[in-house]
Order: sequence, then C-alpha cells, then structure tokens
Amino acid sequence: MGGCFSDVNGGQAAVGVGSRGGLAGPPLEAAQQELNDAVDHFLHTHGLRGLYIPLELSLSASKLLDLDVLSKSDPMAVIYAKKLDGMLEELGRTEVIMNTLNPAWITKFTINYHFEMVQPLVFRVYDIDTKYHNTSVKMLKLNEQDYLGEASCALSEIVTKHERSLTLKLKYRNSPPAVHLGTITVHAEETVASRTAVEMIVRCCHLENKDVFSKSDPFIRISRVVESGISIPVCKTEVVNNNLNPVWKPITLTMQQFGSKENPLIIECFDFNANGKHALLGELQGSMAELEKLSREKIGAHFYVPSSVRQGHKKMLKGQLFVDKFCEKIQYSFLDYISNGFELNFMVAIDFTASNGNPRSPDSLHYIDPSGRLNSYQQAIVGVGEVLQFYDTDKRFPAWGFGGRMSDGSVSHCFNLNGSLDECEVVGVEGIMSSYAMALHNVILAGPTLFGPVINKAAAIASKSLSYSHNKYFVLLIITDGVITDAVETKDAIVKASDLPLSILIVGVGGADFKQMEILDADDGKRLESSTGRIATRDIVQFVPMWEMQGRQISIVQSLLEELPGQFLTYVRSRDIKPIFAHPAAASASQPN
Repeated sequence: MGGCFSDVNGGQAAVGVGSRGGLAGPPLEAAQQELNDAVDHFLHTHGLRGLYIPLELSLSASKLLDLDVLSKSDPMAVIYAKKLDGMLEELGRTEVIMNTLNPAWITKFTINYHFEMVQPLVFRVYDIDTKYHNTSVKMLKLNEQDYLGEASCALSEIVTKHERSLTLKLKYRNSPPAVHLGTITVHAEETVASRTAVEMIVRCCHLENKDVFSKSDPFIRISRVVESGISIPVCKTEVVNNNLNPVWKPITLTMQQFGSKENPLIIECFDFNANGKHALLGELQGSMAELEKLSREKIGAHFYVPSSVRQGHKKMLKGQLFVDKFCEKIQYSFLDYISNGFELNFMVAIDFTASNGNPRSPDSLHYIDPSGRLNSYQQAIVGVGEVLQFYDTDKRFPAWGFGGRMSDGSVSHCFNLNGSLDECEVVGVEGIMSSYAMALHNVILAGPTLFGPVINKAAAIASKSLSYSHNKYFVLLIITDGVITDAVETKDAIVKASDLPLSILIVGVGGADFKQMEILDADDGKRLESSTGRIATRDIVQFVPMWEMQGRQISIVQSLLEELPGQFLTYVRSRDIKPIFAHPAAASASQPN
C-alpha cells in the first residue's frame, strides 16, 4: 500500500498522523476505510443492503522468536480472510518495527463484521530481512522473509470477548505448536462515523539529552486508552534529529483515532535509536480537551518518568510539551465527494513499442487470443476500467497509444486509439477494448518508450477542466512493457501535473526490469524532483509490475487503486474543495485558537 515502512525509515518518518513518509495525505487506515465506503455506496446504489458493523483491528505480539544473530527480529504482520474454498485473501500488512520481539503495530485494519457469517481470519508474522527495510511493505515478497508463525480465529471470537481482545498462540503452518513461538493479540473496536478532525502543531522544550556525542533525536507517539485500560498507538511523528527543542510537522487526528475529546491519551516522547531501543524522554497522560487547553492558554505540560526512588510514583521533568496550534475541522470522506457530484474520469494509454512482439504471434504481449483469453493489456484495461466506470457519468474515456508507427510512416508517442484525428474519446470499457484491437491491425509497433507526451496530454485535459468545473478528477492508466527512455521529461511532466486533479496508474507487463519505474512512485516517502529542482506537490503515481503480483492474494487492480482515494483526498483537502452538495452547517469548521 505504500503506507508504512520499516522502523529504519519508519522511526524517522511519521506514521498514522495524516501523513505517510512525512508527506501530506490521509493515513493508511483511512484509505482502507474509504475503499470500504466506496464498496458500501456501490451496494446501496444497486439495492443491496449489507448488514454489518465496521470494525477496526489493532495487532500486537509478544515474545516472538528471535531469528537474528546480532539484533532482534524486525517483525511485520499480515492479515488474511479465509474463503469458503480455503484460499486466503490478503487484507493488509502492518509496518515493520525494527529490533523487537514485542511489537505493537500502528497500522490498523478495517473489516466489516457480519453477524450472520463465520469470518475466519489468519494472522502471519514475518521477520523482514534488513536489505528490504527501505522497500514498501506491499512490494515485499513474503517467501523471501523469515516466517515467525501464524494464528487463526473467527472474527466473532474477538468481538465476543469482554474487552474485544483475543490473544492467540503462534504456531507453524498446518502443524501443532512444537516450540513456543510467542503470541499475537487482536483488539477490535467499532469505528466512529464522524468527519471531525483536529490538526495540531506540537513542540517540546528542554528535553533531556540521552546522546553522548550529539543531542537526542526526539519523536512523539500518541496512544489512545480504551475502556479496558489497553493503550492503542494511533500516530507517531517524524524524528527531529539532534534537537532538544523540536517542532514537528502538523499532526492531523480524526475522531476515529482519538475517540472523543475526553478520551484519555498517552503522549510519549522518545529519543530515536536505530537499534529499535528508543529511550523514553518522558510521558504524560491527557486528552484532546487538555491539549486544546494548552494551546488556548499558551502553556506547556511537563513530562514525567517513573521515579527511581519511590515505586509507583512519577518524577516530573524539566522537559515540556507545547501545542502551538489546535484547529478543529471537518474532514470529508472520499464517499462524501463521490456521492455528492464528484467524478473520476478514466483515461488510458497503451504501449505500442516493438518490444511487445508481433501481435500475430502467440508469444506477443499484444496477442489477441481467439478463445477469448485476455492478454495482460486487456486484463489491466478491463480490471481498472470496470471499477472506475461507475464514477464517470458519461463513460466517455480518452484512449491513446504511444510508440507506434502510423500510416504516413511517422512514429507517434500519443495517438488516438480509435484512429480519429480529432476525437480521442471512446464509449465505455468495450470501446477501449475494440479500439485497442483495431489499432493492432492499423499501427506498426515501433518505439522508443516515451511517457512524457501522454502524461502532458492527460494533464492538459485535467488543467482545462479547472476552467469550467472543480468536480472532476482524472485517472490515467498507462500500460507498458518497457523501461522509459525519456526519464527526465517524464519526471518533469509528473511534477508539473502534481498540482492538477490527476493520478497516474502504471502497469508493467512482461518480464522487463522495471526498477527505473519505481522511482516515479513515491512509495519510499520521497517526493519526485524535476530537472529544475522543483519538488512534486504530492505523490500522484502508483506503479505495479504485473508479474510481481502473481501468486499474491491481492489483485493487480486492488494494488493499483489502493492509493487513489488518498491521492484524491490530498488534492481536494489541500485546496479546501468541499463536496458540492454538502450541508452548509457541516461545511463550517471551528477556527484555530
């Protein structure tokens, strides 16, 4: 999902605070909720009423097996739903936490609890190899990681527990427990359906220096205390290096995360250490209401640490927490926009370079099988198109090809797929498929592979839409088999387009080395930079190589679309664009103190 990375970078970057990798955008669990909202909306508009309660699952583990020699394991958990046929469907992955046998993961999973169904879940824990610590968790190949064990239960077993927490013993796959592999605990909470969010800027002063040759590298972790007394981590700021008076980037917390203004919170400040043994610089217990008071009265709150003199007592420290900004706001959901007049306009661009092979040969990536079996290009078109077509009222989709030799002998890097000189739109997914098949008979495969022209064309359409409407968001699907030869021009086009209502999905088909493509996708937390040094306003690219998804329970379409709601929300929220038919009262939010 491109959301949470290992604690090498994950410790240095914010997790679950309205940003990913320190960049603006909704947290990973929010994006998962938005996808569930979209499914719910689709069911309801088709007359289907699913009887379910949305739940949020939190995971922690204890006394895991240590497979590392010079350090402790670096665990990540994966959650699956077990289908009727016994197959497992991957629901998501946590972030990786470094050097610990007792992880409490921040990533949350939203799942719909159906009273009338048995919903088997499987939880697997892996030790992530150090060389993969800078890899997005969604791209990790699980068979290359050390398996630490698994546990299974039904969702109903969790929710029927008094504290809605269930601890399970880990065991090896399909075998009884032979050795103690540790435990995994699953905690379930009903999600809070509220648009209320709070944006804060927090800072500290006079923190203790835990380092010898430099100053402490502090970060803040906020946890919510639930009724049973369990504390659930909900966010973590980025690390501010070498600073005893740090100021962190703005934190955005939704009511789903903090519960209510009076709900107790634990705020901990740590000195980051790469070995995972973060030193506690102090903690305090409060609530959102108390944090608001700190902001309003412009006062600080002292941190405490357990007293070394009297057991059960706390020692007040010199270090203090300040809240420089506390602003309540309405944070509309993806569904709020989609159900109130906003459209997702689908566009597609297809690679017609010679490296695809002769379309008449069964070995070609462009081969049209008479039996009806879809090639990789067709699979991507149908898979993505059938999802997005419901969000486009007229279902007229711009469709282009690139890298093909035209009838006049020239090579075009952006031609209309339907053969028209003037009109690029086709009607429906069927229109794309028929135009694609027709173009394979009329266009000679050539090259090289250039993305710049089609991205600029899509950006021009998105830019033009702003002159007459602010309720359109465009999604360009590029399907390619090769590495681009205009990397500089492509980066420049993407950075320029990052200001526009546009997202770009790239599918790599065939067996080419797509390492260069991954640079375009900011899943490493670093936004793209143009040749002139301009940084992209936001991440608008999602790249997925099709061959890497083989054998994965998550589909190519799911992987492509998982970041789209978040990218959409980042765009509209950064411009304070509200749902068109939103109730006026809901559109007003409290002003900053």
